[in-house]
Amino acid sequence: MNDIAIKIEDVSKLYKLGLVGVNTLGEDLNRWWHRIRGKSNPYFDSGKTNDRTSREAVEYVWGLKDVSLTVKKGEVVGIIGKNGAGKSTLLKILSRVTNPTKGSIKVRGKISSLLEVGTGFHPDLTGRENIFLNAAILGMKKAEVLSKLDEIVDFAGVGMYLDTPVKRYSSGMYVRLAFAVAAHLEPDILVVDEVLAVGDAEFQQKAIGRMQSATQQEGRTVLVVSHNMTSIRKLCSRGIVLTKGEVSFDGDTETAISKYLGQNSSDSSYSLDGEMLKTQAEENLFINKRFLSANSIRITDTSGKTKGEFRSDEDIFLEIDFRVHEEITDFRLLVVVNDKEGNELAASCFTDDPQMSHMRRLQIGDHKWRCKFNKDTFGGNQFFLSVFLTFPYSHHIAFRNLLSFKVSFIGFNGITKLVNAGSPFRPQLEWSQS
Repeated sequence: MNDIAIKIEDVSKLYKLGLVGVNTLGEDLNRWWHRIRGKSNPYFDSGKTNDRTSREAVEYVWGLKDVSLTVKKGEVVGIIGKNGAGKSTLLKILSRVTNPTKGSIKVRGKISSLLEVGTGFHPDLTGRENIFLNAAILGMKKAEVLSKLDEIVDFAGVGMYLDTPVKRYSSGMYVRLAFAVAAHLEPDILVVDEVLAVGDAEFQQKAIGRMQSATQQEGRTVLVVSHNMTSIRKLCSRGIVLTKGEVSFDGDTETAISKYLGQNSSDSSYSLDGEMLKTQAEENLFINKRFLSANSIRITDTSGKTKGEFRSDEDIFLEIDFRVHEEITDFRLLVVVNDKEGNELAASCFTDDPQMSHMRRLQIGDHKWRCKFNKDTFGGNQFFLSVFLTFPYSHHIAFRNLLSFKVSFIGFNGITKLVNAGSPFRPQLEWSQS
């Protein structure tokens, strides 16, 4: 038992939909009557599985249902699953941000959590001031922070901006600073929820290296939630797949990733719109104002026909139809391509091209954007697309791996016929001889 860091037994979390805290007198009396007789809440039985694709009108849903896990000291555990699977809810319960409806959790040691970008940061305070504020929230003493201040600042790479209000920071700078504070707190257990997705490649490598050293050299326990399967592979020795609030797999990392990608493969489509699109969106409102909403996302051929299978010598188009509710001054649209193993193959944002800078300002109304993947880009494989609509510091919408298409590779081997393509990414390059 001394090697156990976390023990979770039959943990469930019930959420009420609609207006929270609005109950009838009859409902309150019914709960009280059951409680004094030693019985469970009568409304537990009315809780439904958290299926975001369902249109059934329900009052209660189970964010988590009968989750039992044991995590040993020094383990690095990756928790993966689709949006709404219960990953963040589990970490919030572990971090005591919210309480479970049922079940028990036993934790041995101090927990440091990084659950959201900028958690504990005040926008009007400087980076230096926020280091002390965030550290205090995480349980660090002032003397402890002072002894580690240079190390924290160097790791975050924000020395030039240390005395600048963080409201002028990019989201990447936010997360680098927040992670640096959390990681250098030297907790017994480090809990990280999807924050690596915000940082650049250099920071991701530093963060992964810091977490690896925390476990391998210092014997600390790390729990990571991420949609980036490459990071999960590099970092985690164990994978847990959550499906609709329940543990569907707990074992080695590669098998866990295969199970998760299998879910995506069966549930993905080459066209999404309406309620299906809304339920699958991962949305962050930074200033409590909605600037964007997506109407449809689809994969088409040159003629505009929606389809999901192509030859490698065909152009492939991605169409995004969305509505702007408030004027946007700095719009970003990012597309990420993954193969069926979860490896990121390519990413592109229209702002990469300086000639497109005038398109950052969007007026209120409906907008349709089209992205072209030139022919002879892909080899034979199944590919998954993630789409990110962003107004920095204001509104962020993510659709992760919800669209997919298949490509049959066409190669020239003397008689122009189908041949095998060893690589999923095979762009046609320009060659010359001198």
